[in-house]
Amino acid sequence: MASIADHQASIIDGKAIAQTIRSEIAEEVQHLSQKYGKVPGLAVVIVGNRKDSQSYVNMKRKACAEVGIKSFDVDLPEKVSEDELIQKVDELNADPDVHGILVQLPLPKHINEEKVLSEISIDKDVDGFHPLNIGKLAMKGREPLFQPCTPKGCLELLSRSGISVKGKKAVVVGRSNIVGLPVSLLLLKADATVTVVHSHTSNPESIIREADIVIAAAGQAMMIKGDWIKPGAAVIDVGTNAVDDPSKKAGYRLVGDVDFQEACKVAGWVTPVPGGVGPMTVAMLLKNTLDGAKRKIAQ
Repeated sequence: MASIADHQASIIDGKAIAQTIRSEIAEEVQHLSQKYGKVPGLAVVIVGNRKDSQSYVNMKRKACAEVGIKSFDVDLPEKVSEDELIQKVDELNADPDVHGILVQLPLPKHINEEKVLSEISIDKDVDGFHPLNIGKLAMKGREPLFQPCTPKGCLELLSRSGISVKGKKAVVVGRSNIVGLPVSLLLLKADATVTVVHSHTSNPESIIREADIVIAAAGQAMMIKGDWIKPGAAVIDVGTNAVDDPSKKAGYRLVGDVDFQEACKVAGWVTPVPGGVGPMTVAMLLKNTLDGAKRKIAQ
């Protein structure tokens, strides 16, 4: 019999799963194009020239091209006024060829993010952050038009890895509007028993230790240690943190919120960073855009 020391968790390959989903989307896009002569359209709005935002946006635009989704590029200067930005969003709301609108965050300080995001038409809100979509997500028996991409990707990783959520104890680490809060709502919808651990939680490790499913989204490098994890648990690591590493060309490497080496010795399943949740976020954005288009084109 293998000893505990030999235990190796199954690595959930987010890249491979995302690639499968992209192939499915490409097929559906082709079908729409053949049947209705139309393809889904995604508008990506970027303000200013933050390097990280630009690389995210380029990745999203490239992903659209790969699956046959038409990309509408809106690049605005850092100094653009809030009114001009809102006017641009309104134009995209009115454009029948645009089925999804994504405003890349963060926006410059002089622009009110909440105001801009709530301008996006609810049926083009492919990021899933419109208050009405989040509100429906929070209510039993209601379905949002779109679910936020990263949380949706987390649940998709679980389901495509054959991990059932129903009746399980799930612990979400972090309560941000982008991941922690919506993923806890999605887990509830999937019939998990959900606990949210955050910066004011006392003794977080004892709570995490009881979880069958851990979703780590706290933004703290390698905060969750191997002995915080219940043997056999499924661990989805949303964290992306840069830590100094002189051996790397860039001088740093990316790590998650979970100590990956330690987790592998205890968990049943674990996602790597990078290559776990990241690719799924983009795949879910494409899926949301496709769903938005299907609702409109096939009416």
